Amino acid sequence: MKIAVIVFPGSNCDVDIYEALATVCHADVQYVSHREKSLAGFDAVMLPGGFSYGDYLRAGALARFTNIMPAIIQMANEGKPVFGTCNGFQILTEAGLLPGALKHNNSQQFICKTVPLEVVNNQTLFTTEYQAHERIALPIAHADGCYVASKETLDQLEQNHQVVFRYAAENPNGSLRNIAGITNQRGNVLGMMPHPERAVEALLGNTAGRRLFESLLTNGTVKA
Repeated sequence: MKIAVIVFPGSNCDVDIYEALATVCHADVQYVSHREKSLAGFDAVMLPGGFSYGDYLRAGALARFTNIMPAIIQMANEGKPVFGTCNGFQILTEAGLLPGALKHNNSQQFICKTVPLEVVNNQTLFTTEYQAHERIALPIAHADGCYVASKETLDQLEQNHQVVFRYAAENPNGSLRNIAGITNQRGNVLGMMPHPERAVEALLGNTAGRRLFESLLTNGTVKA
């Protein structure tokens, strides 16, 4: 697979995702500027965390109008893997690639810590290396991580098995139904608040996130 890591003004986890894929998982990865208009030749795309455009107006709202977004939407519509973490998740909802929205944490404070998660769906492109309902721990770092959607949308997410990760034991931000990560109905677009790219090396005490990228590398060009 050839994977694009999109760099927006204010991205600060682009290097983390690049290194998780290139150095730890030995994948073919390339940075792509938000100014570009094409993702020709790429098999998957990563939207990193950070503060695109300083989170002005609303987190992810301005990044949604950058040159690269039509190409990302095209990849999603073609069934290719599209992944967004933290600010990347916010951008995916703003672009309409995922339902719902992210608002301020209920505490109105920035939260930075490691939290327990449940792997709700291990049958996506991104999660086959996990066990169903496995408990893992991943770091979070966000101020706008509270996932919200209408009851109808939440019910549809549950019925279609689109809820992939759920906060376990605690809900750090107030997300409805403890949702920490979802896919689109087709299953090729995943957005999540926690940062798997920050949990890929034993030296740092946590490798739970590595299996997400290993799942993608195994499945990305097979099932999409």
